[in-house]
Amino acid sequence: MTTPAVHPLTESFTADPDHSSLQAQMRHMGVGSFRTAFDELEARLEAGSGGPRLTGRVRVESIGIRRPAEFRVHIVEGEDFFDARNHPQITFESRRVQFSEDGTVAVDGLLTMRGVERPITATGTYLGPVEDIYGDRRAALDLRAEIDRRDWGMTFQAELPRGGDVLAWTIELSAHLELVAD
Repeated sequence: MTTPAVHPLTESFTADPDHSSLQAQMRHMGVGSFRTAFDELEARLEAGSGGPRLTGRVRVESIGIRRPAEFRVHIVEGEDFFDARNHPQITFESRRVQFSEDGTVAVDGLLTMRGVERPITATGTYLGPVEDIYGDRRAALDLRAEIDRRDWGMTFQAELPRGGDVLAWTIELSAHLELVAD
């Protein structure tokens, strides 16, 4: 059991876009894993009198799926997937960020996709801050969460010839944020 610590933040941070990522993974065809990442990520971890606050957003169009082109169009624009024409961003806003003495962190917040806002909890680790070779202060936040895509209206599904789903309903989200102090 971890002991909650006084939050270690005394300054606010912005994610370094070149060293931060949001990845998604789900079971594919019942045997493999389909993995992708979003290239355009913005995030902030802010210190404040009310406790730490984490916010983030990605552009759906920046998803790493490139081919086949029809597949990309369906995932990005399809009404049973991201529907990016109507909902171009995925956003997150924390309600609680709890650091523990052992370096673990739990983040409760609201994830909005396709215009649907739902609570999620992500857990992971926090490291830093340290001074980098340029004199900036850096920290890292690695978080993981599982969601059921149906909760956000992502209802595409097809059945395999001998039973089972083409895509799992559960999506594993993984965020790595390398943060630079303001």
